[in-house]
Amino acid sequence: MTSYRLSDRARALVAALFLVVLIAPTSPALGTPRAEVAPSGASLGGAMGHDEGPSPVGEADEVPQGEWPLAPQPEVARRFDAPDAPWGAGHRGVDLAGSPGAVVRAAMAGTVAFVGVIAGKAVVSVDHGATRTTYEPVMATVAVGDPVAAGAPLGRLGIAGSHCFPAACLHWGWIRNADRVYLDPLLLVDAPKPVRLLPLWRGDPVR
Repeated sequence: MTSYRLSDRARALVAALFLVVLIAPTSPALGTPRAEVAPSGASLGGAMGHDEGPSPVGEADEVPQGEWPLAPQPEVARRFDAPDAPWGAGHRGVDLAGSPGAVVRAAMAGTVAFVGVIAGKAVVSVDHGATRTTYEPVMATVAVGDPVAAGAPLGRLGIAGSHCFPAACLHWGWIRNADRVYLDPLLLVDAPKPVRLLPLWRGDPVR
């Protein structure tokens, strides 16, 4: 009788150990990844927290640091909405709330590439090498070929052709020269940091 009871206890112990093995957590090295923000200045070629459109030049290139074309920092009246196709609907830039006559400044250093009227709107374009920025409606105080520094005045904000009419706002665009793809200009002043996935057991991001 005693041996029968010991056998029952042994079976119960084996069953308990089997359950522990089944429900035990996996090795920390195989744990669920967690999001880790990479150090500032990292490339946008990695995984992003949200889709911000194509990289400015290439997958391995960093987003350049730019400046707001209006001061003080303006309210964003309408954000960038990349079209699905070159002829598709969308918003190829951002609208920044401003006031008539406000000074419009170059977001980055470059060379004035265009000054003129397009579809009834006064436009200034600045070439930055791999990309160019556009500003409208702007009554230009610069001429084609002028070199400009980041933050240098390009002209004054007009009202005719404003996307916010009867209010004034600056339509600010950013275009990649290689294929004329429109980019989100807010990346120049408020670039989101890339996200890296690391296992839970890691305390520091991979360098």
